[in-house]
Amino acid sequence: MAKILVIESEIESRNIFLKCLKEKGFDPIGAENGLVGVQWAQQHLPDLIISEIMMPELDGYRVLAALRQKPITATIPLIFVTNKATRFDIRKGMDLGADDYLIKPCTVEELLGAIIARLEKQTFFKQCYAAELQQVLKPTKVNKLPRVNAAGLKSQVNLFQESAESIQQNLETSPHGVMKLAAKKSVFPSVDPLNDIFDFIEAHYHQPISLRDVAQSVGYSAAYLTDLVRRKTGQTVHRWITRRRMVAACSLLLETDQSIDCIASSVGYCYTWCFFRHFRSSFGTTPGDWRSANRGSVGKTCGDIA
Repeated sequence: MAKILVIESEIESRNIFLKCLKEKGFDPIGAENGLVGVQWAQQHLPDLIISEIMMPELDGYRVLAALRQKPITATIPLIFVTNKATRFDIRKGMDLGADDYLIKPCTVEELLGAIIARLEKQTFFKQCYAAELQQVLKPTKVNKLPRVNAAGLKSQVNLFQESAESIQQNLETSPHGVMKLAAKKSVFPSVDPLNDIFDFIEAHYHQPISLRDVAQSVGYSAAYLTDLVRRKTGQTVHRWITRRRMVAACSLLLETDQSIDCIASSVGYCYTWCFFRHFRSSFGTTPGDWRSANRGSVGKTCGDIA
């Protein structure tokens, strides 16, 4: 029986949701405002959350942001069911990582359809993650770490640090720099024996690849690969995948009118909220706000070149 948390400040609406869900075989929990909703989510860990946006104490947007910041609640699907019906409201909700957005009044069939679709998707990904974890935990023959003299290792580390600093500076200061960084050699350092690893990431970053996929491509165990890349670059495999995806995402944000959902999918994310979290961690803002802030100057530059 799926547990569903309903965060709704209007008593009548909340009771209708709770009654409907109970009649359909769900285990519903009610919260009268956003603050209580966040507390209940952390305490009860529901399978899905339904939330209004306009609420006292904590509005729906801040509820979603709070949930996504906590690992224990970050993956819980959230559906906004609200009276806020403008295009800006809907876009803001989806940019923040909402899984669906229904406008009141909605039918029971629409609500149930959205709930079932999200629960089925969540179940599918949980099964995928479980299978992936089993593969990672399987014992695998580990190749010996190649010997590197101290001078060579120090040189490689210094090379990476210079590359990383250059990348970060361009990402933070120039949208044009981001577009130029799309070339593989500008994203990844040239460090033996990691070139095959970076080649695989470059070829598959737009797919939902994992550490296990990268390890299998070069014939290493996941544990050995993690240790190797961290020793050589000071970063994890996951971090390098994320970095490549962020560069591609910036290019799409500047050069296309694709939605945030489409861009997230195009650069290998199954969940838009996960893309949103990585983007905000990298740039300190949302993809939508970043696009708005940087797109004008890019268009002007392109016009000058033409």
